[in-house]
Amino acid sequence: MNQQTDRIYHLHFILLCLSNALFSASFNMMIPELPAYLTRMGGADYKGYIIGLFTLMAGLSRPFSGKLTDTVGRVPVMIFGSLTCVVCSLSYPLISSVGAFLLLRFFHGFSTGFKPTGTAAYVSDMVPATRRGEAMGMVGLFSTIGMAMGPAIGGYIAVRWNINVMFQLSAVFALLSVVILIGMKETLVNRQRFRFVLLKIYPNEIFEPLVWSPVIITFLTYFSYGAVLTIIPDFSTFLGINNKGLFFTFFTASSIGIRLLAGKVSDQYGRVPILKVSAIMMAASMVLMAATTSGTLLLLAAVVYGVSVGLNAPAVTAWTIDLGRPEYRGRALASMYIAMEAGIGLGAWFSAFIYRNRASNFPLTFYIFAGITLMATLYLSFIYKPASSKPATIRKR
Repeated sequence: MNQQTDRIYHLHFILLCLSNALFSASFNMMIPELPAYLTRMGGADYKGYIIGLFTLMAGLSRPFSGKLTDTVGRVPVMIFGSLTCVVCSLSYPLISSVGAFLLLRFFHGFSTGFKPTGTAAYVSDMVPATRRGEAMGMVGLFSTIGMAMGPAIGGYIAVRWNINVMFQLSAVFALLSVVILIGMKETLVNRQRFRFVLLKIYPNEIFEPLVWSPVIITFLTYFSYGAVLTIIPDFSTFLGINNKGLFFTFFTASSIGIRLLAGKVSDQYGRVPILKVSAIMMAASMVLMAATTSGTLLLLAAVVYGVSVGLNAPAVTAWTIDLGRPEYRGRALASMYIAMEAGIGLGAWFSAFIYRNRASNFPLTFYIFAGITLMATLYLSFIYKPASSKPATIRKR
């Protein structure tokens, strides 16, 4: 039956948001510490792979998570994603070679390949289309809280105790995320039992063709995120910021206040205008990073960047659901997330390639990524011509 009601803020929704915060904190708390961790192993030249391999697996797993979300159910997919975080976090202290580390990072990507797909589909089942942006904004708000808590907590634990304790705490957060999900009511109608045949992906099941525009915008705007994740820890050290997670704390905290407002505004005025503004702000933050010569200016750039991401995320997710077919909602969301992972992964690799562990290359790296981000605004302004970008105008199927 239809699970949607006019209410958004009920118990299941709040629990889902809390699970999202814990999941986000789990894998984000280790990101600022991993470049130095890999360097101590002798893998300084492989920093770009820390994010690249993670996002590669996340992207490769999206068609599977999308299909399983549409067949087996939203909740099992979410639980699998969180359990992957538990296992991988506990495995980091057990490895001692660069190759094993990179392999583990690759498999860790299963977590974000599954959990967000199931979560977004679950939320879209529960809320009316006219409040979809608001709901996605609230879910993203809790994810952002997790992103803000994670690096700060991880950096503190690594300095106060050691990095192995940080990995163990990451596993605890992910496990709590799973505990919350157990017993939640499934929203998918006509569920199927899991069968291995469901893991067979046909070419037409990889992408939902109706959501190509959100896919393109997601790819272009998340390219810079890969660069930020890869370059900012070293850039922070270069500018004299000891806690490499501080940038991420300012970045995520600044997006907290804007996410819910952005979702509501996109519900009222449309997704495309919000996405144009966010892309311009994102490019401006890249330019500011390129011109930064002090820790204070870097944290200001983090605030601008956080606001741009806070505007972007709920709007592009809601837009993807608006355009996709309800029976293939998981596939539509998976398509968007594939673009996200591809953008982050390629952005991480490309930024490491330009940077090459040379401080003199920081400005060039950020300027190039500002230009790539602006391409999203150009696409929305001159190539994509929707009849109406308002979510209330939903195409009849």
